[in-house]
Amino acid sequence: MAEAEAYRRFRAPQEDGQTLVDPPRSTLGGVIARNRAHLADLDYDLQGRSLAELAAAARRSLVEQALAYTGRYRDVSPRHLEAAQSGGPLVLSGHQPQLFHAGVWYKNFVLGDVAAEVGGAAIHLLIDSDLCRAASIRVPTGSVAEARLETVPFDQPAMDVPYEERSVHDEATFAEFAGRACQLVRPLVASPLLETLWPLMPAGLVGERNLGLRMAQGRHRLEAEMQSDTLELPQSVVCSLAEFHWFVAHLLAHLPRFWAAYNDSLAAYRYAHRLRNRAHPVPDLAQYDGWQEAPFWMWTADDPRRRPVFARQRGDQLELTDRHGQTMTLALSVERDADVAAEQLAAAAAGGVKLRTRALATTLFARLMLSDLFLHGIGGAKYDQVTDDIARRFFGFSLPEYAVASATLRLPIAHAAEQHESMREVRRQLRELAYHPERFLPANGASAAALAAVREKTQWIDTLKTPHNARARHQAVTGANAALKSFLAPQCEALERQRHEIEHRLAVDSILNSREYSFCLFPREHFERLLRG
Repeated sequence: MAEAEAYRRFRAPQEDGQTLVDPPRSTLGGVIARNRAHLADLDYDLQGRSLAELAAAARRSLVEQALAYTGRYRDVSPRHLEAAQSGGPLVLSGHQPQLFHAGVWYKNFVLGDVAAEVGGAAIHLLIDSDLCRAASIRVPTGSVAEARLETVPFDQPAMDVPYEERSVHDEATFAEFAGRACQLVRPLVASPLLETLWPLMPAGLVGERNLGLRMAQGRHRLEAEMQSDTLELPQSVVCSLAEFHWFVAHLLAHLPRFWAAYNDSLAAYRYAHRLRNRAHPVPDLAQYDGWQEAPFWMWTADDPRRRPVFARQRGDQLELTDRHGQTMTLALSVERDADVAAEQLAAAAAGGVKLRTRALATTLFARLMLSDLFLHGIGGAKYDQVTDDIARRFFGFSLPEYAVASATLRLPIAHAAEQHESMREVRRQLRELAYHPERFLPANGASAAALAAVREKTQWIDTLKTPHNARARHQAVTGANAALKSFLAPQCEALERQRHEIEHRLAVDSILNSREYSFCLFPREHFERLLRG
């Protein structure tokens, strides 16, 4: 099993305005050069095609698709086309198409800057195979003294389906979202970015109907206004590439080995981090009656509930099923080239069957086949160490190194400092009142009854505890403490009032200090100060 030291610990920046780029920004050019050299040295066969050949074709296809997709809604700089034609470096990142927090947004700007510095192309993948679980954000409102959170929807609730399948259900709710959210946040933030972001959304019948892509395109247009030069592409398009189908065929042909590498890597991670929850960081791949689970989802537009894929070998045929009626048979085995199987996967996709990578397989393909550097956030960086281990076990070599970029930005709301020290002191005094109330009695003037309770408690404390007197001793000391507290009611009530006041202040502070608010609630100049810093 792996030792805990084998895994790096990534921690989000703690201070407001603090950023994290790891390895350091100044070294990323060298990381990209090492990654390119590493990939060039690899000699690996994927069912009849070399890794170098397949990766080169995949990269050309990726850039062509990203140029075409991005060009539909914003200008594309010549730099990306030049980088694609010259075989320049590809720098990638990815996230769900949602209104993520400012620390995630910071990564998008680092992506564009790093690619520009090395003369490469920057592509942000929209991970639309993930589930769209909510169509709302939380917005702080009220006053500094009485801040509270309101949930503001930008669409009506709907069944949890992949972002790829989630269309806008209520155009009125979507159109009114910015006005409602801005009205709520303005007592605390005067000019949220949302005011300029929402008009950039391609809404209406002539615009983008997909909820996630509509928001992503509006956000990407705003990034263009802020001089961020990147391309974007939905993961669903990546999963339509011919090279992707070939890669899938290779994993499926060797599924027993990949299945073991996947689960063994998860077991090593859990052991090193002392995790008992077998769903963390992701569940194991399952098996039943000769079927093994593969690292993919499957669904159709008619039935958009994503389900895991299971496979089993039958001679020179590989059978796939989602265990809910969707099946597929591929002409594929360990010894066969993947040309026929890749064509069959492409035909199934053309017929409406959607085969998509799950989390670890998504970054496995992106880092091995598509990029010279993949830029993660904190969560992705932490869990992609499992992907590193899977690759070593399955392929027999290491994946190219990735980088991490994140930031902590809090809303610019002036308020008093948190009162954790005050709360600790009040709780200490309340505990003292509960267990040592005699210490709070006045030095002179205590009543005779109080002094009698003190003498009784002292007598019992000075009595040696034995198995025979333990119960009576405990009851006597507890009774004496209760009697003494009755003489200290004003002090107790004052401390309780103070505790409640501090608890309320801390609850308000937790609202004002959160780093999880959507980037669109921040003033533009406040976020731009983060970029300049």
